This record gives sequence, C-alpha cells and structure tokens, in this order.
Amino acid sequence: MEKQTLNRFVSKYNLAGLVESVKWESKEGSLTTSFISDDKSVLGSVSMTDFDSISSDFGVYDTTKLTKMLSVLGDDVDFSIQDIEGKPVSLKFKDGSTSLNYMLADLSVIPNVPDLKQLPPFNVEIKLDANFISKFIKAKGALADENNFTFTCKDNKGTIVLGYSNINTNRINIDVDCTCESDVDPISFSATYLKEILVANKEATDATLKISSQGLAHISFSIDNYESNYYLVEIQS
Repeated sequence: MEKQTLNRFVSKYNLAGLVESVKWESKEGSLTTSFISDDKSVLGSVSMTDFDSISSDFGVYDTTKLTKMLSVLGDDVDFSIQDIEGKPVSLKFKDGSTSLNYMLADLSVIPNVPDLKQLPPFNVEIKLDANFISKFIKAKGALADENNFTFTCKDNKGTIVLGYSNINTNRINIDVDCTCESDVDPISFSATYLKEILVANKEATDATLKISSQGLAHISFSIDNYESNYYLVEIQS
C-alpha cells in the first residue's frame, strides 16, 4: 500500500486535527468512516475504494498520533490488522526496515454519529470553483479569529461574509455564483471547518455548497477513489 493513499483518507475526516476519534469500517475492498466533531457542528463520511484488507470494524481514538507515527515510514508500507479471538486490537505497518504498532480503541469510546435520514430541502446552491476555494482559505487566514462565515442572498445575489456583524467590523465579503429560490436571511456556519474541508479536498477544482434555511449545509466531493460528504450545522449568532 502507498502510505499517501491512507494519509489522504485520514486527512479528509481528521481536518487538521479537528476530528480525532472515529470508527473505521473495512469491507469488500473499501474503507469507510463516519464522524462528528466534538462541538457537533460538523458531521460526515469518507470512503475509499481499492483498500486491500480483511472485513472488520475498529476504533481509531487518536488520529493525529497515528498520522505522526506513519510519518516515520517510507512511501510503500505493508498493512495488517492484528486481532485476538476475532477482536481487532492493533494496526501493523512495516516499510522494510521499520515497523510500527498502533493500538486500537474499544468502539464504546468512539462517538456515535447520527444518521441523517430526513434532510431538509436545500434552497441554495453555491458553486465553489478553484478561485473561490483559494479566496476563502486566504480570507480565513487573514481573519483567523473569525470562527464562522455568514451567507446572505438578496435578488439572487449571494455573498459569503467573514466577520459579519450589525456593527462596523473587520470583514471580508466574497460574492458567490449561486442559485437561491428566494431571498435568504443571514445564516452562519463554521468557517474553521469549511476551510479545513476545502484544504483536505484541495484536489477538487469545483464543488457545490448546498444550504437549507432550516439550518444545514452540505458539501460533497468525488475525487479519484475517494468519496467525501460533509454536513455543517447552523451556528446561532
């Protein structure tokens, strides 16, 4: 296995350390995980095909530690799951001269991710092209203390704002290519998570951010053999 293949999978849910504890599901040549952030403001799923391993579910409690341990290894690694009486207990990695053992967690300590079976209607679609993705990442870096972004739409003209407020503030407005069924009152979501989602899926040249006025946003990516879905919950300001 190429180490980078696994690192890409991890980065799409770990989001630079914002999501740590997840359940990995290996089944029929694929690897899948569902996740939820500690503050419950983002949840989603990531899947990867062409994953050669036995079928098993196992808990990864400290993803950042796993990533740091993998950094010791070369590009090509052998991977296996160690079990005791059918229960996975550790992941084994070896690159020829170096091997490592990563202890797995009991699934009871991994946060449960709710099923999103009944989604509200999404009445806004925002095109996220390479230009917007680059601008948003830079804007978040410029206003690092701004944790949220706000979307507004009037007369089918949409704007994403970092630093939105009813008073005079430092802010960055980005006009967006969007389709709105009607005018949309200001609605806010986590800029911190959106930035890391865009960085983790930087291979994408375009995507669509869907927003429901009922308080949910959705963005998905399909890149190579990876599928990623993210749901952002409205931040009440």
